[in-house]
Formats: sequence, structure tokens, C-alpha cells
Amino acid sequence: MIRLIAAAMTAALMSHPLPAMAQSEAADDYGPQDPAAGPLMLEDVLRASARSSPQIIEALAGIRKAQGTALKAEGAFDTVFGVEGRSRVTGYYDGTIVEGKATRPFVTNGGYAYGGYRVSRGDFPIYEDKSFTNELGEFKLGALYSLVRDRLIDERRAQRSIAASGIDIARFEAQAAAIGVQSRAITAYQQWVAAGLRLRAYRDLLELAESRTGAINRQVELGSQPRILRTENEQNLVRRRALVIEAEQAFGAAAARLALYYRDASGEPIIVGAGRLPESSEALDFARPDPEFSVEQRPELQSLLAQVEQSTLSLALAENALKPRFDLTAEVGKDIGDEGLGGPSRTPFETIVGFRFSVPLQNRAAKGRIAETEAGLDQLAMKQKYLRDQIRTEVDAMRIAVEGAERLVGTSRQEYELARELANAERRRFQLGSSDFFLVNQREETATNAQIQLIDAQARIGSTRAGLAAATADRSALGLGLDP
Repeated sequence: MIRLIAAAMTAALMSHPLPAMAQSEAADDYGPQDPAAGPLMLEDVLRASARSSPQIIEALAGIRKAQGTALKAEGAFDTVFGVEGRSRVTGYYDGTIVEGKATRPFVTNGGYAYGGYRVSRGDFPIYEDKSFTNELGEFKLGALYSLVRDRLIDERRAQRSIAASGIDIARFEAQAAAIGVQSRAITAYQQWVAAGLRLRAYRDLLELAESRTGAINRQVELGSQPRILRTENEQNLVRRRALVIEAEQAFGAAAARLALYYRDASGEPIIVGAGRLPESSEALDFARPDPEFSVEQRPELQSLLAQVEQSTLSLALAENALKPRFDLTAEVGKDIGDEGLGGPSRTPFETIVGFRFSVPLQNRAAKGRIAETEAGLDQLAMKQKYLRDQIRTEVDAMRIAVEGAERLVGTSRQEYELARELANAERRRFQLGSSDFFLVNQREETATNAQIQLIDAQARIGSTRAGLAAATADRSALGLGLDP
């Protein structure tokens, strides 16, 4: 009685319209819809998922973000141009000077090169004698070159390389996200197909009972069968209708889950009805993944290796901070034009060389960074080892699961064929009056249960193969190589 009440409540729920999320393909009560569209195949779902899944789009946005970070790091090598001017507007001296300078960092050294021009007018005090230039000004070219600290690596180059590795990490994370999404999309599709096939099986079972109702009623009315047979048939019909209602509910839930991955061009979920259900259980099959697999193919491991590269760069940068600074400087200058108020000393070509030296005495910040980075590298090494073992274990487990599911499909198919043969034979005996009503119903329901078990086994083998494809990062099998 409780089951009948639940079935009635389920029927009431199923009679309500589908959510307004996207009903472009969903008609009434999972009936036929847009036959021209044809059956929904796995390739259609994978293509739509790879194109419109929010998780994949989010991961692609992460790549663009990492590219922006890399561009920002490149900004440390931009040429900087500046102009400065000052003029004494009151007082004894009336000197005015304007100076422009462009600085360009080296991309292979921590130093930089620069060039400038300055011109002055008027008179300057003796302590600002360097401000004098000839009438047409002075040109200067110079450079600073690091010989010890910042020679092999400095903050600018380290951040640029770290940002470049960040792009690789974002790409690997996007690949991992896409593999996960496609694997779940395959599972959702197979669950939808399996739920639809189960619904068909239960509807066929109900149709068998309904096809006998007229004959049974006539036999009862003619008195050739007891009235209790009609009651027993009604009870059987109610039970099978309840199975159909439960299957419809399960199919509707599977269609809603599938809509998370099957989306239209604008990214809106599409709830697909039974009108696009494939005709046979062959749709549950999934191609065998490529048996050739290397652990390094997994994007999670590649991302971890890129993180190791980033930490190695950070360690080199911290060690660089412990080194003494020894920089060479060189500058050439030439005043042009007529002699200015500064006198003839400005006119000759001028060459200046110099150096800068400093030694860190404590530098606890750099030592702390080294200890911190080395500990982080040790963590990454252990994480990498565990991840390799985990991936190998996962792949081996999925291969075992695939083999077991393949054997289960064989036995389930054999069981279904035998149960169907018994049900057909018992149905013929019942029509000839050689069997009873209870036995023929039992044979039919046993055959349907065997059919459901076969459907579940076929769905399981498809899911395990999809899981193996995800574990081995088989992008082709997961539909990541399909044209949009």
C-alpha cells in the first residue's frame, strides 16, 4: 500500500512541467521530440561539454590570468623614459636645466643601460658646476653590469621565469579540469541512456500485462476463469505501473544531471527527453583507451613538476641574495655646440668607469628564504612520489575493473537470453492453457530483471572504460580532440 501511494505521488510530481533552464529539446512527459535531431550520441555530449562547460571555461580564464601575470613580469624589462627640469626663478643665480633620460634593463644580467641628454642656460653656483653644458647640450651613454650578485639571476628574471611556469601550471590545471569534466559527462550520458533503457524495459513489461487484460476479462465474464484472476491481473498491472513511474523519475533525474554537460551554444543546459534516446544498448559502449600510458602524461604530475621548477628558481634567487655585490659602471659623454658658461672643460669627449662593491654581513632574510624554499622542495618531492604511486595504483585498479566489467557483461547477457527464452516459452504455454498466471508473470519479470542487470553491466563497463581513459589522460577517448 505504501508503495502504491509513493507511486501515485511520483506520478503527480512527474506531471509538472520541466524547469525553465532549457527546454528546447524537452517536450511533454519525455515523449518524442524533434525526430529530425536524431538520437543523442556521446560525441554530441562531449563536444558540447568541451565547448560550454563552466568548469572548462573557468580553467581557460585561469590561463589568460596567468598570461596576464607573465606580461606584468615582462614589464620589469620595459624601457623607462623620463624628463626633469628646474629653473631658479629668484635669487642671485638664474640657471635653468632640462634633462631627459631613458633606461633599459639587460635581459641577461641584473644591470642596465641608459642614455640621456641635458641642456642648460644661465648661471649656476660653484657647488652645481656639473649643471653647465655647452650651447647645444650634452649627450650621455652608460651602463651598469653585475659581476657577482644578479649576474646569473635577479628578481626581474626570476619573476619572469616563474610567471612563464605559471602559464604552464594553468594549462595543466585546465587539462586536468577538462579531463575530469569529460569523464563526468560520459558517466552522466551513460546513466541517462541506462535509465532510458530501463524505462523501456519496464514499459514493455507493462505492455505485456496490458495486452492480456482484455482476454482475461472476457474469460472471467464467460466464467471460464475465476474472478480472482481479474483481481490478480489488476494487482500485477498496478505493480508494473509503479515500476514504470519509478523508472520515469530516475530517467528525469538522469536527464537533469546530463544537462550539466549537454549545453547549447550560449552555455545554457538542455534537458533531453526520451525522443532522442538511442535505439540500443550499444550507445553504452565506450572505446577502449590507449593502452600505451606514461605517468608523465597526467597533467597533475606535469603541474607538480612545474611547481618544482618555480621553487628551484626561488631557491636560486634566495642564494643570489647571499652573494656580494660587485658591479662595474661605464659612462661616456659629449657636449656639443658652442662653449657655454661652464668653460672649455665641457667640450672634450668624456669617459668614466667605476665600480660598486658591498657584502651582506648577516642577511637573515635570504637565509630564511633558502630554508623555507628547501623545505618546500622536499615537500614537493614527497608529493611527487606519492602522486606517481597513486596514479599507477589508480590505473591498475581501473584496468582490473574494466576486465571484471567485461566478464560481467558476458554472464549477464547469457542470463538474459536464457530468461527471455524461458519467458517466451512460458507465455506460449499460458496461451495454450498449459501454464498458470503466476508462473508466466514470474518468468516475464525474471527476464526483465535480467535485462536490467545486463543494462547495468553494460553501463558499468562504459563507466570503467571512461574512468580508465581519465586515469591515463587519453584526450582523444574523452572527446577533447573533437571539432567544436
